[in-house]
Amino acid sequence: MKAGERTADKSETVTIRAAAPADASVLREIYAWYVENTAVSFEYAPPSVGEFRARMENTLKKYPYLAAEAGGELLGYAYAGPFHPRAAYGWCAELSVYLRRDVRGRGIGRALYTAAENALREMGVVNLYACVASPAREDEYLTHDSERFHAAMGFERVGVFHSCGYKFGRWYDMVWMEKLIGPHGADQREVFPFPEIYSDSRSSFGFLQLPKK
Repeated sequence: MKAGERTADKSETVTIRAAAPADASVLREIYAWYVENTAVSFEYAPPSVGEFRARMENTLKKYPYLAAEAGGELLGYAYAGPFHPRAAYGWCAELSVYLRRDVRGRGIGRALYTAAENALREMGVVNLYACVASPAREDEYLTHDSERFHAAMGFERVGVFHSCGYKFGRWYDMVWMEKLIGPHGADQREVFPFPEIYSDSRSSFGFLQLPKK
């Protein structure tokens, strides 16, 4: 089964779990559709499975990488990464989410983001950021859906880079959105790596009961 195709529902219960490098092939296929058909990602060509797996492994050294699964099928994923490599930014993280295109609009993205946010808060992260591609005018490659999703999740627009991404012969803006999820103190505790907080790879990060279609 291809990532963009839907089979008959085996279960209406979606489990949010830690992703693993073994998931790379299917998750890469989900991402590849956005690279090839949209300006949601500013990449021109999808990474190979090996490169995608390497990206996952590098992320999982410190940050959460979560997958949504129902009936043995992967429906989407969310992951965090450093906002900036310099030390003083260590309490910040950037979040991204990608869903199989036939399951969008069913609350799965919200469930993934909520689980990732909870994990990052437990780790000690206090600022979340999202880098969102934005069209001056919606077209067949890009809408404002991502901005609307992040706003619904409590993010606020804090900056825009104008016409900084060129794809499909068109120029697109890039918007930064921010959400504060923890206290900012004078003696801030350290941020613990995701594997130290969640050492049991079998852990579930939440469930979502989808309504019958």
